[in-house]
Amino acid sequence: MSIKHQARKRFGQNFLVDQQIIGQIVSAINPQPEDNLIEIGPGMAAITEHLIKLCPGMSVLELDRDLVEFLGEKFVDYEQLTIHSGDALKTDFGQFYDGRELRLVGNLPYNISTPLLFHLLKVRHLIKDMHFMLQREVVDRIGAGPGTKAYGRLSVMIQYHCRVSPLIPVPPESFRPAPKVQSAVVRLKPHKTMPWVCDNEVLLSKVVSQCFQQRRKTLRNCLRPLTDSLEIPAEVIDLSRRAEQLEVGEFVRLTNFINNSRQLS
Repeated sequence: MSIKHQARKRFGQNFLVDQQIIGQIVSAINPQPEDNLIEIGPGMAAITEHLIKLCPGMSVLELDRDLVEFLGEKFVDYEQLTIHSGDALKTDFGQFYDGRELRLVGNLPYNISTPLLFHLLKVRHLIKDMHFMLQREVVDRIGAGPGTKAYGRLSVMIQYHCRVSPLIPVPPESFRPAPKVQSAVVRLKPHKTMPWVCDNEVLLSKVVSQCFQQRRKTLRNCLRPLTDSLEIPAEVIDLSRRAEQLEVGEFVRLTNFINNSRQLS
């Protein structure tokens, strides 16, 4: 079966065509027949056609209606395959949970990758792992450590929720059309036992965002809008430091102190 499909810019479509890279991705995912495997944005099914042979009961979620029709025709013999038409950003991924943890995979459109990651974290307790193709810069930011230029809000919030493992660098020529940026595959595994326990995760997000808005300023200056006249002892955190110097656990400790102080006041 052949189909000519023009990649659509409004969907952020860049189709993976490099068979060697595809093989490495499938190997990294290591799908099993019993997995609750969901592929986001299968596109022209370059990865799907390999995954489905190993996990025939997988599901796919595709926004482009032309490709939904294409997928239905291409995999007509795979009766266990479930094809969902919809926007990943508006999809409740909890609907896929059937007692088996979700395994999510996808070549994500770069224009929605960050909001989609935060959307998926809302159901992280249902997810076993995620394997995503992202812009290399985003993967670098997700996995960055304190003291580096790439370290920021995205690093802290993703690492708070997940173990991050960058896996496979992917050059532009591996796609049609070729994007203007480098790409990479990353594995995210939500923590089953949290390394740090935050008493108020909404406040954690606010604290981290506030601290990184002006990353060259000291924490003392950055935190004023959130802490008012609250005195934060040096043993909790040294406020002369900058956001980029704090480890994830230190952000959690700072947030817990602010949260507990608010409850006592």
